[in-house]
Amino acid sequence: MDVLSPIYDYLTELVIEPVTEQFFGIFDLNGRLGVLFLFTSYSIAYSLFRFRKHRGLTDAHSFGQFIGGSRVNFHRSALLDYRYYFVRAILKVALVLPIVGLVDPYILRSGDYIAFFTNLWGARPQLSENLSLSLLYGLGVFLVKDFTHYWAHRAFHSRWLWAFHKVHHSAPVLVPVTASRVHFVEKIVEKLTSAVCLSAYAGVFWYACGGEISRYTLFGVTYLVFILNGFAANLRHSHVWLSFGPVFEHVLNSPAQHQIHHSDAPRHFNKNFGTNLSLWDWMFGTLYVTTSKPELIRFGTGEQDHDRYLTIYSLIVTPFVETARKILLAKRPQTAPPGASETPYS
Repeated sequence: MDVLSPIYDYLTELVIEPVTEQFFGIFDLNGRLGVLFLFTSYSIAYSLFRFRKHRGLTDAHSFGQFIGGSRVNFHRSALLDYRYYFVRAILKVALVLPIVGLVDPYILRSGDYIAFFTNLWGARPQLSENLSLSLLYGLGVFLVKDFTHYWAHRAFHSRWLWAFHKVHHSAPVLVPVTASRVHFVEKIVEKLTSAVCLSAYAGVFWYACGGEISRYTLFGVTYLVFILNGFAANLRHSHVWLSFGPVFEHVLNSPAQHQIHHSDAPRHFNKNFGTNLSLWDWMFGTLYVTTSKPELIRFGTGEQDHDRYLTIYSLIVTPFVETARKILLAKRPQTAPPGASETPYS
């Protein structure tokens, strides 16, 4: 037993504990896959089903059919997403956190910014912390994270990063857990960019206030994230069409808008990169607004990829293979065939 003890401890730390925490994460409000947010999203979906059924606007005979039934929720791709949800927890402990930890010491922190501005302009008088200031700081954190994610998302639709983000888009059916179908390279970039931008924001804000200000939270979660997750956020990765209408969709990202983002139709390419807000899409020319009438959408990255992303191994390894192939091809002079054009999925 003494010989096996280190192996057992290693497996516990690397596999058992991450998977267990991932499972119990469904009771955590820090992620939108919590049971509370799933319940609110599907309650809204049920209300939508009853409304459309009453108006004769849906062919679904039951609510189960309305949300996709076994055709969607037990599709091979959905079953892969359920498995990958737990594998991602292992990848986080084994790869994401160690790599982020290597870079983390070189990231400027809020204290570094405060010290810089204090040396430059002198110390600021301490403002007493109050609810208004906490709400304002929390609003800023939310806007900075959402803005950062918008540009990181756009970057991963570029030629050299697309192979990694393609993992997320490769799903031919959408279920809430598809939100977790994200390659670990993308998670590393997401964590590092958020750390850099939020540290800068906090440093500037806290210097202006003369000291550290805490965020106002609801149940330990930034209040805006908690509120917006309650607005059917889980329906973004679903087959339930919910549009907020052309006016609100210039500010808030609806489930229908994100489904458009997952479409493999050329008219939908490079649209709706926003996470919670579509404001950035509006500002930077990538907005696609929807109406209450559902559009016919096929999810995924085209028929050529239907058989390429069917295993955990393919989700993890294929992006590296595709990127290496692109690098090798880029070094060779090539002539494009007549009529060929590059798409976001090239």
